[in-house]
Parts: sequence; C-alpha cells; structure tokens
Amino acid sequence: MSLVLIAASQHLAALQKQPEFTDAEVFPATDALKALDAITRTRPQVIVLDHIFAASARGGALVNRIKADPSLAACEIRIVEATAVTTPEPAPAPAPPPPSERAATAAAVAVETAAATRLDTGTRRAERYVISGNVDVLVDGSPAALVNISVVGAQVISPSSLRPNQRVRVSLVDEARPIRFNGVVAWASFEMPKEGPRYRAGINFYDAAPEMVTRFIESITTT
Repeated sequence: MSLVLIAASQHLAALQKQPEFTDAEVFPATDALKALDAITRTRPQVIVLDHIFAASARGGALVNRIKADPSLAACEIRIVEATAVTTPEPAPAPAPPPPSERAATAAAVAVETAAATRLDTGTRRAERYVISGNVDVLVDGSPAALVNISVVGAQVISPSSLRPNQRVRVSLVDEARPIRFNGVVAWASFEMPKEGPRYRAGINFYDAAPEMVTRFIESITTT
C-alpha cells in the first residue's frame, strides 16, 4: 500500500516506529509543499497527517487542496495522534566500579540481554491472523470490530475514541466464557469513511493468557 506521512518534526520518529508507517514516504510539516508535490505525482492510497499539523492552518489548506483535486479523490486521509519524542538530559557519568564489580555487572548484563532477546524474538514471531468475517470484541465495554489478532495484540476499528498510550480493558467473547484482560493502545488513527467517523487502533495485550487467546483465535478462524 502506497502511503505518505506528514507530521510535526517532534512526532516523526514516534510515528515512523509504528509498523503501519515503516514504508511510508515521510515529510516534516515544514515541507508541506514538497509533500503536496509528491502526493500529486504518486497519488498514494493513504495520506496520514499528524493531529497537530492537521489542526494548523497549513494542514487545513493541504487537506482542502487534496479534496479539491479530482485526481486525488481515491486518496484516503487519516489523522493520527502520537506522543512527542523528547531526549532526556544526560546524567553525570558515575565513577567506574572496582574490577570485581565490573565482572559481576558484565555477567548480569549478559543474562539480561539474552532474556530480552528471547522475549523480543517471541513477540516479533507471533503469528497474526487477519479476520475475514464480522467479529466483535469489547474495548472498555464498547463493541469494536476485530481486524487482525495475535497472542500479543490486535487491531480494531471502534466508533468510540481511542488514543495512544490509553489503557483499556479487552474482552474476547469465547464460547466457554469471556476472556478479559488489560491492554494499552500502541497507536490510533481517526478515519472519516462514508459510514461515519471511527478510530482504528493497535492494542498491545498486557496480561492476557496466551493459551486462552490461542483458543479464541482457533474458534474464529476454524472453518
């Protein structure tokens, strides 16, 4: 899918880390004219605007220009929110530990790194299942359409507002009994299709039991 992302400079790094935007052609908000030129030439399927830029006069003018061009009628415009990335002040360098403590610290770091690598590998390799039918889940008690799901997270479409970093309660409707756990919204975008406004969001599962989520996935994907 061809995609153009335009965002305030302090939000670009955070948005580019989202899986949905890794292949996007990226422009800072200050290069709106260059972005418009690229959009006019390539006619991307999706144009993503950071909410701060979209609310600005320059952003509004860009949206109006896109909507006024018949050749760009097929382009979908999405508004997304992202937390600004800030660089913390460097802390003063501590005094070097004695050689014996240095060896012990190196060993501890090696064990910690190995564990983190195993965890990261497991998360990256979690198989994602795309939902072909109509499957609803509950997010904070409100129905949301399930787009895809894995044992570590899901993408949903909700008529209710969802924001990045928002903690939510997720319920999967299982034949035996509902599966309830906590999650956090990793990313969210506001959409305006003909059917009406909605939020598309990626939710990371926080304390879901993998075996129970696997059972739910099997129940909705087995034909």
